[in-house]
Parts: sequence; C-alpha cells; structure tokens
Amino acid sequence: MSDSKLFSQLDLPNGAIIKNRICKAAMEENMGQYGQVPGKQLHTLYSQWSSGGVGLILTGNVMVAPNAMTGAGGVVLQQGSDLEPFEKWAKSATKNNTHCWMQLSHPGRQIYAALGEQALSPSDVSLDLGGFSKMFAQPRALTENEIEEIIDRFGQSAALAERAGFTGVQIHAAHGYLISQFLSPLVNRREDKYGGELSNRARFLFEVVTRVREQVTSNFCVSVKLNSADFQKGGFSTEEAQWVVERLNSKRVDLVELSGGSYESPAMQGNPADDSTGRREAYFIDFAREVAAVARMPIMVTGGILRRSVAENALTPEGGLPAVDMVGIATALAYYPDLPDQWKTGVRVDVQIPKINWKNKTLAALATMALTKYQLDRASKGKHCSPSFSPIFAIMKDRFKVSKQTKRYRKWRQSTA
Repeated sequence: MSDSKLFSQLDLPNGAIIKNRICKAAMEENMGQYGQVPGKQLHTLYSQWSSGGVGLILTGNVMVAPNAMTGAGGVVLQQGSDLEPFEKWAKSATKNNTHCWMQLSHPGRQIYAALGEQALSPSDVSLDLGGFSKMFAQPRALTENEIEEIIDRFGQSAALAERAGFTGVQIHAAHGYLISQFLSPLVNRREDKYGGELSNRARFLFEVVTRVREQVTSNFCVSVKLNSADFQKGGFSTEEAQWVVERLNSKRVDLVELSGGSYESPAMQGNPADDSTGRREAYFIDFAREVAAVARMPIMVTGGILRRSVAENALTPEGGLPAVDMVGIATALAYYPDLPDQWKTGVRVDVQIPKINWKNKTLAALATMALTKYQLDRASKGKHCSPSFSPIFAIMKDRFKVSKQTKRYRKWRQSTA
C-alpha cells in the first residue's frame, strides 16, 4: 500500500526534500516548562511523531514575545532564551529523516485575561464569544513602532530556531492570531498603511515574511499558514486568500498551509460560525484547490483528515482544479502518533475519534481541544490513546492544568520584570 503519492517525496523551492506528503500539523500541546521552554514531555512526544513515519512535523505555536501567549503552558523563543532545551527538542523531532519546522506566532487579541497581560491587535476590537468573551483580555491597537518590534521578533525567533537545529519555520497567519487579525476587515479597522484595502492589511504579513527570510540561510525552509477563509460574514475571504498567495509567490516561501477559522468561528474543528460547510473531514480541500490554482509554491491542506482515502483524494486533481501537494493531519496523530506507518503497511486505514455535537459550538470546540490535549498528554508519557475518555472530564482536567500553569506563568513573568 506504500506506492501511493502519499509516500512520494516533495521537493521544495529552496531545494529541501520532504520524504513523503504527510505532515503532523500544529497543535497546542501546552507542555512548556517553567520559563516557557520545552522539556521532557515535548521531547518524548515529538520523538514518537518522528519515529511514526511523518515527513514533516510542525510544532505547536511558539510565541515570539513572552507577554503574548495563547496559553500559560506555551513556549517562547526570543533573544536571550536558553537554546539547549530547544536543541533537544529539534533533535528528537528530526530523527528518521524527518523535517521539523517551528511554528512562530503572536496571538494578538486572542489572549486569556487570566494571564494578566495587555492584549494587542490591529484595532481595539474585542472577541465576540458571547458568554465566554470575558475570558479574553480587552485589546488595544498597536502603534507602528510596536508593529516594527513584532516584525523584528519574528525574524529573531526564526534565526534562533535555525541555530537550534530546526529545519524551517512556519509563520502563523491563520486562526485569528495577530497576522490573521491584520488580514481581517472585521478586526482591522486601521486608517494607516496597515489598514483599509487588502494590500495594506496584508502588509504586516509580507513584512514578517521578508524579515524572516533575511535572518535565515537559503536552505532553511520558510512557510506560511493562511486561512483559506475566516468563515465569518464580511471576514477574510477565499478570493482574498488567493490574492495573498499570488503575492507570496515572489517572496521565497517554500510552502503555504491552508486552514481556516478563528476562536470566533472554529472552522478548523468543523464548526464554522456561518455553517458554510458541514463537513467535519477535509473541509478545506475545495478551498485549497482554488488557492493552489494560483500558487507557484507547494500547497498543504489541513482540517480534520481521518481517512487515508481522503488524504489520497486531496493529492489528486479534481473537477478541473489542481491537487494539493501535502496533507496536514493533527487530531488523528494525537490519537495515533504512528498513523503514517500504519497507513503505509495497511494496518489502519481510518481513524475514529469522539464527535462532539453540543449545541454551544464554543463549548464543543473547547471540549474537542481538551480531549485532544488529553491524548497528547498520554502520548508524551509513552501511553496509548484513550478515545472513550469523557469530554466533560477532559475539560475539567484541562482547566485544572491551565490554572496551575497560569500561576506558574505569572510567577515567571514577575521574576523577569
């Protein structure tokens, strides 16, 4: 069963070669140690993935600033960071001829209020999550000097990732994080050179890409994660995604990953707020094909892929539209870290994971993430998955862990003030 395109190599524009077309897409593991550095749990977890047959591993988002965290258990890489734990992380993740790219991110307004930090965004537009909105800090608009500082931080973190032994970085411009906020006309209401028409809203992304490429060597991979759409009425659209990718063609980007959604519209978990698609599996493939039609770099699609047949289909042209070049798999690899090897040998073809159909989509999304984190925690300790674990208990367990991590994070921040 290994003669399919899934297991053929992918040649990147910079000359790098990925051994197959399966990527472990980014998940937020929340396993950072005190000081927001990787530790034994992350080393073990990534060792399992690199041993399990994937061609490419994307890390959970690594933050470029200590005051801008998606969660208290996150990891930060910045000037002054001790590189040794990052070197161990990279070594565990790149064995077995596996690429590992560090996903670099800034959450913008998507910061929990409990962390005690000032949320920053293109404009002072708060998250609208109904009764859950108060969980997030009230954002203020960035100044142009602050924007320039964040652009510098992306470049510095990329250079440090290369020094630590990672083979590339991915710039996170999706899922409602800061760069995605700049792209969204719903969030970006600026009237300066970073707001208004799309060419201005995309300026921040393009400047980050340019700065990163300036700070790393030519054989180091630079990629971008972009929403195919925000799945919100009046938000960033598929047509705008195509426009952005066309401009990225000239910026030495080695791969673009397409996903979608944000905290307000968690389409990445199959729950878009506008119900524009009801599919839980591979719900971004059609959008990715449309964007691939204008791309000169390889395109990767991520979003709920659980079956080998769906992964194979994404790599095949259909309906006059091109194939994508790589498939990103996240949740299924939390449950089965060696899924690529199982697909290759025919041991397992499909993956069954719990389906949460609660009426409250925000709560359902939280439960889905909590269950995934529970499986990641088991894998990081060398244990097999437990797919029947209660989503309610998973949320409770996750909330308890987050509470402890939040106290630890705030203590660390006070010690470095």
